[in-house]
Amino acid sequence: MNRSEINDILLESDRFIRSFGYVMPPFAYWSPAELKARTASDGAAIRAARLGWDITDYGQGKFADLGLFLFTVRNGSAEDLARGQGMLYAEKIMISRDKQLSPMHRHAIKAEDIINRGGGKLVLELFNSAEDGSVDPTSKVHVPTDGVIRTLDAGGLLSLDPGESVTLMPGVWHAFWGEGGDVLIGEVSTVNDDLTDNVFREPIGRFSSITEDVDPVHLLVSDYDRWL
Repeated sequence: MNRSEINDILLESDRFIRSFGYVMPPFAYWSPAELKARTASDGAAIRAARLGWDITDYGQGKFADLGLFLFTVRNGSAEDLARGQGMLYAEKIMISRDKQLSPMHRHAIKAEDIINRGGGKLVLELFNSAEDGSVDPTSKVHVPTDGVIRTLDAGGLLSLDPGESVTLMPGVWHAFWGEGGDVLIGEVSTVNDDLTDNVFREPIGRFSSITEDVDPVHLLVSDYDRWL
């Protein structure tokens, strides 16, 4: 992706998020220079927890069709999770554009609530895991949706209206997209690790390659190791 495209998506996404009354934390608006200066002192936890902006086209170069906007608002640590106490949770705000696919994947550790916060419908395609961890093409999927268990055939589509949510446990394969408009998505989960806890059905990258045609307005989480 070109940095200029990423900058445009950041600004568009911020406007979309604010239109639903959700306001980003102050560090979202730090410039790259301020984030670098802060990271050397009081902002070190932002880098350590990999909080901040995240835009991906999964390395395929067609963001409008295959991609996702994310912002990690808070995130605990793997060390806390391993000992079972401390900050064991994470929160993201995301945008799935109309008919923009987030490809089939699962998590080995993370359990997550996926919440339609507003906009169009959020549609999820769901499968269980087979014994070897691959997609199980036959077994029925049972998922909690706001206190009600819903049962779908393998590969069934779950449609969530604004206000509705689904709980996905580790091992549940899922792909999702917006339908009838862009969708603001909330994610509340156990500790999030996008470096090691995303298993994709097809060989695909989690982060985008970036061509630096202009300066960044804000750094992405994937920029931290190179810029900070």
